[in-house]
Amino acid sequence: MRLARLSSVLALLLALPALAHADEAPLLAALREGRAVALMRHAAAPGTGDPASFRLGDCATQRNLSEEGRAQARATGARLRAAGITRARVYSSQWCRCLETAGLLGLGDVTELTALNSFFGDRARGPQQSAALADFLRDRPPGAPLILVTHQVNITALTNGFVRSGEIVLVALPLGEQPEVLGRIAPLD
Repeated sequence: MRLARLSSVLALLLALPALAHADEAPLLAALREGRAVALMRHAAAPGTGDPASFRLGDCATQRNLSEEGRAQARATGARLRAAGITRARVYSSQWCRCLETAGLLGLGDVTELTALNSFFGDRARGPQQSAALADFLRDRPPGAPLILVTHQVNITALTNGFVRSGEIVLVALPLGEQPEVLGRIAPLD
């Protein structure tokens, strides 16, 4: 079963150019050209929230990527490279599932950013953390594509839209008072 799933993922990777949606081309161009930031929810990690014993920095106490999630993250990286995004400024939440997703994209070094950390367990932190993330985005100089790997609550707070595991929401840069969502790139399932 696992070998069949891996074979399916390999077949998808080989067919990526044929699977790319035409409506994604302008979104990927905006990311490539620095006119948008990619807010990516971490790839598939079974469960919801974190266990009661959760400790930041200790992956054994956290909800982590499944094999499906690892394949999903690799496929997203391959998809971005096929669109000409071969290097990026990659920032991640300090949660293990986000750091692993960011690393598996294979687009560059990953920098931890506390403004991307989940506030699922403490919703009162949401407004302050969203403001810190918006400030971070407003202070970014133009340059290489910018990819932020984070959690559903963070993306929803910034964009007012739900995002599924492995999905990317592209937001226009420079960031305005109300972030402008340019579109979404669904994960390959």
